[in-house]
Amino acid sequence: MELEGKIALVTGGGRGIGRELCLALARGGAAVAVNYSGSEAAALETARLIEGLGGRAITVRADVSDFAACEAMFAAVEETLGAPDILLNNAGITRDNLLLRMSPQDFSDVLGVNLTGAFHCLKLASRAMIKKRWGRIVNIASVVGLIGNAGQANYAASKAGVIALTKSAARELAGRGVTVNAIAPGFIETDMTTGLSDAVREQMLGGIPQKRLGAPSDIAAAAVFLCSGGAAYITGQVLAVDGGMTMGG
Repeated sequence: MELEGKIALVTGGGRGIGRELCLALARGGAAVAVNYSGSEAAALETARLIEGLGGRAITVRADVSDFAACEAMFAAVEETLGAPDILLNNAGITRDNLLLRMSPQDFSDVLGVNLTGAFHCLKLASRAMIKKRWGRIVNIASVVGLIGNAGQANYAASKAGVIALTKSAARELAGRGVTVNAIAPGFIETDMTTGLSDAVREQMLGGIPQKRLGAPSDIAAAAVFLCSGGAAYITGQVLAVDGGMTMGG
């Protein structure tokens, strides 16, 4: 229970990796604000699961690409739980297509949520963290932000931007007791991967030295570590949790 007494905000916390992040923080003792944009039912289920663990949780709706909505979200969290000590920027969308077929709107929308949304929340969270002289910010990037991926120019660009944002913010906040790190997940078992054909799955596994997809719990374990006292001297880093997929990449 190393995170006992801490307040965490997880964006995109309703399902998949986001839900597992919320549950792992709650197991560590943190009170958790579960952000969602679309599915209130999923966010409420995450909060119910946290309460089932004996933890404290609230849900808060906001489209992170909208700065005013983010301001309202942080105000609601502070009023109910207190100012966040921990921020996990997890909210993200995809609009996959080949570059020549990708619309400017699809490119803009993905950067708006994945990169600008992370900036909005980081900016708002850091204010209170600086005053407390303690904070942990973990941005969920992706291995495609390190190596690129055909059909995901917008997503890869947004996640590469998240990595650069992480390093820049880490330099600015390091002297204030605030660490900023990123996790770059590889291929993770989620709702999006369960529908893949055997052929596609085999192709994916061929590029992973461990020959398996990761689990959301693998990402959550890394995030909790980066929020712990054991990671106090780690900032500005990108931790690839990918089964060895990007070794040397």
